[in-house]
This record gives sequence, C-alpha cells and structure tokens, in this order.
Amino acid sequence: MFRLFTLLGLLFLNLYACKGGYDSCKQKVLDSQTIQACTLAIPVQKHQRVVYSQTPPKEKILKHDPFLSLYLIEDKKGFAYPFRINMQEQLGIASVSTKTPVEGKIIKKQIGLNTLAIFSEPILYPSIITSSCCSLEAIVTPGGIIEKEYIQHFINAKESSYADIGIRVKEEKGKVVVNAVDPFVPHNPFSKGDIILSINGKKVQNASMLMREILFSKIGSSQKIQVKRNAKTVAFTALSYKRYGGGIISDTFLEQKGIYFDKNLCIIDIKKDFAAYGLIKGDKLVEVNGVKVKTQAQLQEYIADFKDFSSLLLERNGFQFFVNLQ
Repeated sequence: MFRLFTLLGLLFLNLYACKGGYDSCKQKVLDSQTIQACTLAIPVQKHQRVVYSQTPPKEKILKHDPFLSLYLIEDKKGFAYPFRINMQEQLGIASVSTKTPVEGKIIKKQIGLNTLAIFSEPILYPSIITSSCCSLEAIVTPGGIIEKEYIQHFINAKESSYADIGIRVKEEKGKVVVNAVDPFVPHNPFSKGDIILSINGKKVQNASMLMREILFSKIGSSQKIQVKRNAKTVAFTALSYKRYGGGIISDTFLEQKGIYFDKNLCIIDIKKDFAAYGLIKGDKLVEVNGVKVKTQAQLQEYIADFKDFSSLLLERNGFQFFVNLQ
C-alpha cells in the first residue's frame, strides 16, 4: 500500500505542469537543464536524454540519427521527471524555452526528412514544443520543427535508419504527387506525376502521413501501393530499401552510389565503393544529363531522366570532365 501511495505521489509530482500550465513547463525546462547554450538535451528517461546538436555530445552516445542531428545519450546524473511523449492529439501546445512560452499550433506538418514542420508564431531556438502538461510534442531547430512521431521513432528504433521506396513527393491541390523518382532502383514501378491513393490499404490523406509510413517501414518489407496514373488506377508492390539521403544529408539519389554534396553541389564525401570513378572531395557538379544544375533539388529532378546511364559534368581547378554512372 505504501508503495502504491509513493508511486501515485511521484505521478502527481510529474504532472504538476497541468495546473501551472506552460509556466510550469518552462520551470521544468530550467530544472532539467534541457537547454544548454545552443544545444537541446531533453530527458526522456531517467538516465537518457535526446540531444539536438550539430556536433557530437561529449557524453556517451547510445544512438545517433545523422539525418535529423539527433543523439540519444547517457545521463549519469539523471532527472527524476523526464518529458513524456503523448502520441494523442493535444488541444493546445506552446514553444517553451527559458523565456516566456509562446502558444500556437503547427500550421504545416513535417513531410519526411527534408521538410520540417512550421509553427504559427515566431519562436526562439533553442526551445521545445510541449502540451500544457509538459508532454514533448516537438523539437525546435534552426531549420524547422521535428515532430514527436520522429522523436518517438528515434527513441524506439534499435538502430537509426529509415526506409525508402524510390520516390519524393509533394502536395498539390490536396493530392500527394510523385515529383521525383529514384533512377537507380531496378525496375522502379513509380512514374513522375503519379498521384498516391493508398499504401498498405490506408488512404493517403497527406504527404506527411505517407512519408512516415514509408520511412518507418522495415527495410526489405513490401509496400502495397495504389496510384492514379493518366486517369487510370494502378496497383503494384514496392520494396523498402535503406534510405541514404535527406535531412541535413544531401538528397540527390546519388547518395546510394556513395557520393554526397554540399548546397553548392561540391562533393563533400565519397564512399570507398565510389572511388573507381576517380572523383575527389571538392569536385563541383556542373551538369547532369546535359542540363546545368545549381541546387540539389535540380540535380534530383534531372538525374531522374537516367535510362541506361547518367552523365555528370564536373569541374576541378578550372578543368571540366565527364563521369558516366550506370
């Protein structure tokens, strides 16, 4: 009986924020030292924290998501009342920092790794988004908001990886449309312009839902897809494979070939398997398949025209040369 009362007492202590509202959540942020300089270190278990940081933390790293710059670290000191993630929809949320909480709502949902969510009000970084009972709803980053579904997936997954089925999508007039197709997937069943109707029997209502279903699927599993193509409904099966690009990592479809770019299309990393092409870090991409490209989005778009091979024009110290990818 004593143990039961003790547990209930701890529960009520952990829920103190429901009475105090967002000001109590602010106090919890301060007490837990969730904000440390320009780094977020959110206690999610008594001895574990989720860290958002552009550089690796000094503490013992248990897991790392290189796409979203998330780390799960060991917290030896611990915090008795960690932030819980409530997956139910909340009536109200606010951005909570060491300053005055800012109430608002998510006006644009996170679409996969490349398009983070947007808040209705101007908010500070670093901060977190919580309910009035201090459940963790999202992490505020300089590039946008990482929503709780991705935080929960990161915490629960055995390893930090995402799945891909060879497409990138956009929302257009209330429909989810394929705007890029991975040319390096053998017999990719998708076509640019396909309207995604359903995945695994679930109606696709928005791009946010579709990308979570894809990214969180098991690598190697089969996804049943239904699309509308040229006024006809087409059904097929797509295989999930490992995702290589997205988030803060370049996402041009060339990442699975082992080549990574910065925003100016200069090569910043090359995997050993790609060494045979003779490329080095610093080489700048100029054209793909005869079309000049200046952004990763353009590269992704035009490389999708790949048939038997894809032709890249690169520049090194004023000298231009071609590389053909098969």
